[in-house]
Amino acid sequence: MVVVNGAAAQHCIPLQVGSGVAEFMKRAHVPRLKKTKNPTIYLFLFLSEIAFLLLVCDSKNMGVGVMVLHSFPLFFCRKLLSSDRNPPIDDLIKSGILPILVHCLDRDDNPSLQFEAAWALTNIASGTSEQTQAVVQSNAVPLFLRLLHSPHQNVCEQAVWALGNIIGDGPQCRDYVISLGVVKPLLSFISPSIPITFLRNVTWVMVNLCRHKDPPPPMETIQEILPALCVLIHHTDVSILVDTVWALSYLTDAGNEQIQMVIDSGIVPHLVPLLSHQEVKTAALRAVGNIVTGTDEQTQVVLNCDALSHFPALLSHPKEKINKEAVWFLSNITAGNQQQVQAVIEAKLVPMIIHLLNKGDFGTQKEAAWAISNLTISGRKDQVAHLIEKQVIPPFCNLLTVKDAQVVQVVLDGLSNILKMADDEAETIANLIEECGGLEKVEQLQNHENEDIYKLAYEIIDQFFSSDDIDEDTNLVPEAIQGGTYGFNSANVPAEGFQF
Repeated sequence: MVVVNGAAAQHCIPLQVGSGVAEFMKRAHVPRLKKTKNPTIYLFLFLSEIAFLLLVCDSKNMGVGVMVLHSFPLFFCRKLLSSDRNPPIDDLIKSGILPILVHCLDRDDNPSLQFEAAWALTNIASGTSEQTQAVVQSNAVPLFLRLLHSPHQNVCEQAVWALGNIIGDGPQCRDYVISLGVVKPLLSFISPSIPITFLRNVTWVMVNLCRHKDPPPPMETIQEILPALCVLIHHTDVSILVDTVWALSYLTDAGNEQIQMVIDSGIVPHLVPLLSHQEVKTAALRAVGNIVTGTDEQTQVVLNCDALSHFPALLSHPKEKINKEAVWFLSNITAGNQQQVQAVIEAKLVPMIIHLLNKGDFGTQKEAAWAISNLTISGRKDQVAHLIEKQVIPPFCNLLTVKDAQVVQVVLDGLSNILKMADDEAETIANLIEECGGLEKVEQLQNHENEDIYKLAYEIIDQFFSSDDIDEDTNLVPEAIQGGTYGFNSANVPAEGFQF
């Protein structure tokens, strides 16, 4: 429904991430090397060394030769797990290798061994949830956290990657790793001296920490992460910037309290300009879109940053997904107060919304229907009259025949609101609806299986289309114009426009 306790309804759409590293909750560490021979050869060689590893891994006083032999099977393990296609994760787990790999993480005397073991465990944790859980249950997480303090940067980075895969498994793993104290050492890596590849991994892990809203991350964690995001949003690396903005989009998707925390961090004025950034606009649009699902006051923070100036380009973008997200954003603005509705009108965005209502793909049309219907609830009479002047009725009525019951109800609500608000102009509006075929569609909806729809359709017919109320006045018929839409002839439209 559009109407909630007499008010326009703000609504959310499921989070669908776009391009960028943040779309991957888990990532295998696969080096870009030339193709190797059949990996089953490595599997045979590796499994033959399991017994040897079991014998020697507890020895802290190995000679160099034994240490080399110790590392050699781990190298093959890592090679197997770095295969582009179908790495044999389950086979390795069944071989009993996990306790050995975890034990190797504790070998401070052999950082190469720690690195190889961490790499192998990273790739095991990049698999299914069951495979990730196997790593967690092997008690690897506390050792990975300890490796964040390793003096060897490659070991630190590999531990970060492994923890990112574990955190990305879901809110339970995320909160478990947080409870063990991952946030502070992770954020300590954000410095000008860190290699860019390492910082990309750190930022990606921060995305996973912000991901999931059932439940959202602990408030304390959000408070710790936001200052780092305020720094990273100025980074010039596109990958880091994209991930930073996706992290904000996840945080703002968890409710008004989290939205307010993001606003209070002062990051919104730096976020809004990214709506015009070629590589970041998808994530930025989702983040600011989530913010305007909040209160009118939270919505106004975004509008005060001149957000609407970016929307002509977004509404005319060649990608339909961008169009849909842009109209979704505007549907939540038109659900706001009358000043916010007026801002949309003054930005000349209403004709673009109506164009997408008529010509967009169905997902975009659906969001446009919400935008129009919300405006009929939140707007003043003159603001609703603006919709009529911009010829909203024909494309609005065209959606009455779609199979999506929610869309049909949204349109019926909007038409009912327009007719009720029209007062003396109701007869003119009724004729516009009839002449574009809308009346016939509403009549058919009186037989709809959805009770709310057929009741609303009946009410519209009864109140505005009964034979006693409407005279057949041909002067009220809109004239067809090129393109199949309808215009108002001089007999319909007062010189000053509609004055409801």
